[in-house]
Amino acid sequence: KMVDPTLAEMGKNLNEAMKMLEDNQRKVEEEDEKKYARKDIPGPLQGSGQDMVSILQLVQNLMHGEEEEETSQAYRLQNVGEQGHMALLGHSLAAYISVLDRERLRKLTTRILSDTTLWLCRLFRYENGSAYYHEDDREGLLKICRLVIHTRYEDYTIEGFNVLYAKQPVIYISSAARTGLGQALCNQLGLPLSCMCRVPCNTMFGSQHQMDVALLDRVIKDDVESGKLPLLLVANAGTPGAGHTDKLGRLKELCEQYNMWLHVEGVNLATLALGYVSSSVLAATKCDSMTLTLGSWLGLPAVPAVTLYRHEDPSLSLAAGLTSSQPVEKLRALPLWLSLQYLGHDGIVERIKHASQLSQRLLENLKNLDFIKTSVEDELSSPVVVFKFFQEYSNKDQISHAAQASTIQHPIISNERHVYDTFNQWLGEQLAQLVPASGVDVVELEDEGTCVRFSPLMTSAVLGTEIQDVDQLVDCLKMKIPVLTSTLQLREEFEQEVRRTVGLLYIEDLSWPGLGVVRYNYHSDGKNDDKQEKELEKINTELLKKLNELESDLTFSLGPEFGGQKNCVYIGMVTEDLDVSELVETIAATGREIEENSRLLENMTEVVRKGIQEAQLQLQKANEERLLEEGLLRQIPVVGSVLNWFSPFQASPKGRTFNLTAGSLESTESTYVSKAQGTGTTPPPTPTSSLAKQRLPGQKIFKRSLRSSDAFSETSSVSHCDDLEKMDQRAPTLAPGQEQGPLETEKTEEQKEAAQATKSDTEDIPSDKSPRDCTKVEEQESQR
Repeated sequence: KMVDPTLAEMGKNLNEAMKMLEDNQRKVEEEDEKKYARKDIPGPLQGSGQDMVSILQLVQNLMHGEEEEETSQAYRLQNVGEQGHMALLGHSLAAYISVLDRERLRKLTTRILSDTTLWLCRLFRYENGSAYYHEDDREGLLKICRLVIHTRYEDYTIEGFNVLYAKQPVIYISSAARTGLGQALCNQLGLPLSCMCRVPCNTMFGSQHQMDVALLDRVIKDDVESGKLPLLLVANAGTPGAGHTDKLGRLKELCEQYNMWLHVEGVNLATLALGYVSSSVLAATKCDSMTLTLGSWLGLPAVPAVTLYRHEDPSLSLAAGLTSSQPVEKLRALPLWLSLQYLGHDGIVERIKHASQLSQRLLENLKNLDFIKTSVEDELSSPVVVFKFFQEYSNKDQISHAAQASTIQHPIISNERHVYDTFNQWLGEQLAQLVPASGVDVVELEDEGTCVRFSPLMTSAVLGTEIQDVDQLVDCLKMKIPVLTSTLQLREEFEQEVRRTVGLLYIEDLSWPGLGVVRYNYHSDGKNDDKQEKELEKINTELLKKLNELESDLTFSLGPEFGGQKNCVYIGMVTEDLDVSELVETIAATGREIEENSRLLENMTEVVRKGIQEAQLQLQKANEERLLEEGLLRQIPVVGSVLNWFSPFQASPKGRTFNLTAGSLESTESTYVSKAQGTGTTPPPTPTSSLAKQRLPGQKIFKRSLRSSDAFSETSSVSHCDDLEKMDQRAPTLAPGQEQGPLETEKTEEQKEAAQATKSDTEDIPSDKSPRDCTKVEEQESQR
């Protein structure tokens, strides 16, 4: 039964606040008000104050913002769950407990800190350890570095940087460590960057993501001989990229040899809580310190990271900042203390075990997929799965590819890797979009290039990833692999077709995930660069619009928003049944048609302008001739009227009409005589493209028909044979060794000859017709 009414009220208020903040069903009136509210602009503080409901409503609007209206997918906050509510309650309790009297606060904080440290040390097999709780996950390593400096430099507290200058400390980190870790440590410690030594990974033996121990040994010897002091080594139990673990056992022996401190961090440390732990990760329990990020592993919001360490001198720990005499700072562990009690030992182990099972499930499915290359350290217990799309060459192709690469080695290899990096970037983005609950992301590795990473220990507890999500991820991957392979195979054919086609320019853009990039070249007639650039942009923009109006499965776009080429048409991913020649021919023909229409419009504008000027001159000349014909007397006002009454002057009205078809000026006399406007010459027929290809029912444009294809698969060849059998059934009189094509041409030629003979016979015997038939022929001729 709750004794303290303040705690009961605090829990009730927290539940109400969380329900209000997680409620996404807002009223229409509130949405309308939100559209026109300039809430991003700070306003004055209200003098009368506001109630809690109004303040929480404002927080809710600021959290959701206008992202739901701007994006197609509704933005949704993480569902923190009950264990998340316990962590959030811890922050409220810490503020409430801080107002207790000093003695009660000391007892309570000591109990919370000792309980949490004991639970974590037992859970992660770290005996006789102390704990430091911090918000930034790098802060624990920073305080450990200060502890080691105080330990190795006895006069550091008094002499300060003079001691470090006399014997320069060296901190060793792996080249596979987090980006910017070494620079951040040097900045916070006030050390030059020369104190940071990056150790390369293996190149010949072992994992390419593990620290080279033999090379590290030589580097430390050289530093000792040069008068430097090896201080600390940062190792990885799960590198940030590939999730590989360094050889912690050998590294610990090396650190003991040179009296160095060994610090370990990484996602694989979470597996220490499981019943079965690999020997490489189990060696982390012998290190001097380790950093645990429990928030992402267990899906707990706003809980601190923990650095476990072993040290016997509490005064040095206090000097380094690992412990504090202020009870309020000890309350950092309160959210974690509440959450660990809520989950319990079994709940914590179950969450970590579930994440490991997800990675194993994905790894087993990836082994059965072609063109997928995995990069894992231990296939039995690797919590991080890294994979990428990679098309293996056959023996024949491999020999030719090797010979080609030996002649021009660097450009071909770099271009090929760049293309694969682009395709894997697209694959990772597609998988993350199609299966957002999987939590896959794209990672850049030094040797493998761009890969797709699945790290459920970092995402599954937050996103709620289940086994069916992994199966859905594999299904989506199976759908994307044929698209990637066919696009990769047709890229070279598309480039050759574009280079052979007049009027098209192939643009090489290795960062575009698709078939390729093409530009229609505008043939300028002595125009300046600005006008030519505008015409080029206009034609290619209209070309893109025309291509998108076609009923095809292809995607045409202007390319990426940043870094793309201007005035180009970017073609996306394609399937294996794409007819590349038809696609290129359509692009060229459409571009020519747009260019001709543009030139026709320009020419017509110029012709009309010149025609108007010429018509004005001719009308002015005709007016002068009319005045000469009428004479001078007819121009006098009174005399002209009397003369016109006695002797009227007959003059036909003269005008000019402009024939757009012929582009010439014509007189209007025939119009006034016939009382009707003449149509002039018949305009020539509009040229049509010869791209209207014979298609099967339901076949889309740019698709290779099964009858004319080269049989990509066995099914296409079977359907090709079926079509031939149907054609044989339609023509049973066909000779066994005779082909179908020549027979059809011979039939059409015979039909044409028969039609010509019939026509000549009708023309040769007009005398044999009756008078009635002759009258009909004359009527037809008159109608014509």
